[in-house]
Amino acid sequence: MAASTAGGTTWYRARVKAVTSGDCLVLTGLNNDRPGPPPEKTITLASLIAPRLARRGGVDEPFAWDSREYLRELCIGKEVTFRVEYAVPSIGREFGSVYLGGDKNVAMLVVSAGWAKVREQGQQKGEASPFLAELLRLEELAKQQGLGRWSKVPGAAEASIRNLPPSAIGDPSNFDAMGLLAANKGSPMQGIVEQVRDGSTVRVYLLPDFQFVQVFVAGIQAPSMGRRAAVETVVETDFTPDEQNGDVSAEPRAPLSSAQRLTASSAASAEVSPDPFGAEAKYFTELRCLNRDVRIVLEGVDKFSNLIGSVYYPEGETAKDLALELVENGLAKYVEWSANMMEEDAKRRLKAAELQAKKTRLRMWTNYVPPATNSKAICDQNFTGKVVEVVSGDCVVVADDSIPYGSPLAERRVNLSSIRCPKMGNPRRDEKPAAYAREAREFLRTRLIGRQVNVQMEYSRKVTMADGATATAAPADSRVMDFGSVFLMSPLKGDGDDASAAAPSTAGSQQPGLNVAELVVGRGFGTVIRHRDFEERSNYYDDLLAAESRAISGKKGIHSAKDPPVMHIQDLTTASAKKARDFLPFLHRSRKIPAVVEYVLSGHRFKLLIPKETCSIAFSFSGVRCPGRDEPYSDEAIALMRRKIMQRDVEVEVETIDRTGTFLGSLWESRTNMAVTLLEAGLAKLQTSFGGDKIPDAHLLEQAEQSAKRQKLKIWENYVEGEEVSNGPTTVENKQKELLQVVVTEVLGGGKFYVQTVGDQRVSSIQKQLASLNIQEAPVIGAFNPKKGDIVLAQFSMDDSWNRALIVNAPRGVESPNDKFEVFYLDYGNQEEVPYSQLRPLDPSISASPALAQLCSLAFLKVPTLDDEFGTEAAQFLSEQTLGSSLQFKVMIEERDVSGGKVKGQGTGTVLIVTLLAEKSDLSINAAMLQEGLARLEKRKRWEPKERKSVLDNLESFQNEAKTARRGIWQYGDVESDDEDTLPPVAAKKTGGRR
Repeated sequence: MAASTAGGTTWYRARVKAVTSGDCLVLTGLNNDRPGPPPEKTITLASLIAPRLARRGGVDEPFAWDSREYLRELCIGKEVTFRVEYAVPSIGREFGSVYLGGDKNVAMLVVSAGWAKVREQGQQKGEASPFLAELLRLEELAKQQGLGRWSKVPGAAEASIRNLPPSAIGDPSNFDAMGLLAANKGSPMQGIVEQVRDGSTVRVYLLPDFQFVQVFVAGIQAPSMGRRAAVETVVETDFTPDEQNGDVSAEPRAPLSSAQRLTASSAASAEVSPDPFGAEAKYFTELRCLNRDVRIVLEGVDKFSNLIGSVYYPEGETAKDLALELVENGLAKYVEWSANMMEEDAKRRLKAAELQAKKTRLRMWTNYVPPATNSKAICDQNFTGKVVEVVSGDCVVVADDSIPYGSPLAERRVNLSSIRCPKMGNPRRDEKPAAYAREAREFLRTRLIGRQVNVQMEYSRKVTMADGATATAAPADSRVMDFGSVFLMSPLKGDGDDASAAAPSTAGSQQPGLNVAELVVGRGFGTVIRHRDFEERSNYYDDLLAAESRAISGKKGIHSAKDPPVMHIQDLTTASAKKARDFLPFLHRSRKIPAVVEYVLSGHRFKLLIPKETCSIAFSFSGVRCPGRDEPYSDEAIALMRRKIMQRDVEVEVETIDRTGTFLGSLWESRTNMAVTLLEAGLAKLQTSFGGDKIPDAHLLEQAEQSAKRQKLKIWENYVEGEEVSNGPTTVENKQKELLQVVVTEVLGGGKFYVQTVGDQRVSSIQKQLASLNIQEAPVIGAFNPKKGDIVLAQFSMDDSWNRALIVNAPRGVESPNDKFEVFYLDYGNQEEVPYSQLRPLDPSISASPALAQLCSLAFLKVPTLDDEFGTEAAQFLSEQTLGSSLQFKVMIEERDVSGGKVKGQGTGTVLIVTLLAEKSDLSINAAMLQEGLARLEKRKRWEPKERKSVLDNLESFQNEAKTARRGIWQYGDVESDDEDTLPPVAAKKTGGRR
């Protein structure tokens, strides 16, 4: 006979984790002071015998399933109080009394419902419930009423026996996983979880057919529970009693049912320890799903015919996703291969939950080390402004409303977060736009240009200049890009579903308008970037993914199977002047031609797209000129035109074309002549040499300029009426021309030189700022990496003074303090090579100021270059006449050359064509150069204005004097060639210059 031991008198509190039969419960502790899951205990209700469920290859006893279901629905997941009445160690079972809600004896409830019979006395004394008498009374009452297993209905016992399929009684060989999936994919199936193998694997009865299947939870994988070398047993530890903690010895678990025994391995191999947090993940799933009614949604089948599905368990009135809950609690990881069987929304939620768990280093991610990333969050940098330019489908330029109008800092380039659109290419590198690149930019241009937007800056990323380059590229080859979300503050007209789809938000905060990135992706003009873990991303990333899904399903844009639209644009800005001139008749056919301003090159010069002729042209206002680059008010003129016409639909009237291939004419935006706008703002001047009778609205232009002069706006603020200036002893009456008081700071070759304006407050301001700088020790190699185009502080070798300088040429990576950098001194015009040790970084507030040195060229002359005969003598003579600390000159500006471009990277901008006059001399430097035979007059034109003809006649007398005396270039007679050619730019010689 089996020996028994008497139970204790202590009552314990616990929670019902599982119900294995109509008289057996698995209880778990309510709290746990030790790592891992709380202790468990299996209790059989004392003095009760319930019908037994089918074992392997067998059948149920009558009413066995109904008995188990009654007890399961009564107790599962509820808090109970229990006491062990007696134990039988030989069979590994403990018998006890269990109370539900503190006053309901579970055994009495089961007997009252007729689902178990009472055993009057065990084999040993004391093997009986202390409530045996009451149980017998209740049993008799149930028999009389025909309840439960005592039913008096004919055939009730036979009907209660389940017709189990082979899979439910241990024979899964004929189970058709693919057939089950095909019949039920995507549809919720009711089931009861009978066993939890690990946190992400459950074994389930599918109702009503009782198919017993193993389901792997889709999209995740919980830590493994390892492998045992023997049949699984339960180790029982402390429980929490009502009064105090008490120890209970370890005992084997009660025999498992046939469904539960399917997990036992027939040939046990070597034991494998569980993974960290494996037990916690399993307990998490057991506590929520074991013996619970769940919904199973089959997603797929793997190559081993294992079912992959989503498991939903009840919690109050809602259903919880087991996969999402495990991942959110750091007890499972996201698995791509099975997640691909799920819907996109479910995949996104799992991925986001895993990322959050990693960030908080929750449970299994405790020791997680995030991968290196080149992105950095931007906080509290939101602003409002107007869109000035659409660079591409994923990049816009916004003018910040909080920064003064016209400031170079007002415009901010914003790359749209987390999306990528086709690249626009680079015409200079012969890169053509990718498919749908033009369409993406045009889509944004028509919706954003000039519109008020909200911008939420989100992150910055350091990227290499060559897309896709490795992260080990030199620092000089990288730049920082700012990313954010842009929102239209007012709804769009005619966008239909795209606009309405972009309005709702799944993010934590309400969107302040229509998300531009979402509109682009929803139209199929871009894709969403799949970020790596811990990479910063858009705050509205889920909305972007949803928009991309809609575009893919609708086969829009780049997701379409159709061939992309083809648009061939002839770019005349990079073509020869002759080819541009060939287009002039086509542009003359219509009086006013629709166009789009693609780029603002300067205040008066633009790049236009002519859709009707499918060409891009360089266009300039007829007879109107703005300050050149680096001249005062140049940036304001450019900013005004960018605000007014950048990427706007305009109308142009082309009148002629100049020798460089730039078309000249008039331009209107919303019926407003934009040249008038420039002149009224005091940011441009009329050029009277251009025939005024050829310009439409010429009288309006004159009125606008006169108005700006009267108000002394911008370039007219220091305007002084013109003076009479002579190029020789004979006085020549000149029309009003601009005069400047200057000092010459550097002389180049070919009659070119740099000047500083006397009395310019910027000169003293820059000098004071530089003098106040605290020049630190030589920079540490690697910490300061100047590259070509950077503005730095450089020490001039002639007098050891520190000055602003532009890097013209730089070595590939600095290896020594003696590495040479070629620099151009912005405020003086000279150029030299400086070692790395004599360079320092410069504060942006100082470097942002325009250069003080202005490039000039002697008017009406052709001066030999340094490479020509007498070129050195000409430069030496000009230096002797102009360079000196006390010499001041007047320059009379004859014209401005805006086609000079750059001279060896110096960025000269506009060149002033001038007559140079010494203060105490009646003879201009221009005339003196001719007199010495170191220059010759430029070729005279057949038709010349009266004023120009008078000046050239006067200068010709000095040239004739040199010819007669055989001076300089005339020593061997007349110069052979008199062709008009463009002198090539010359390298600046290293001179002391003026300091």
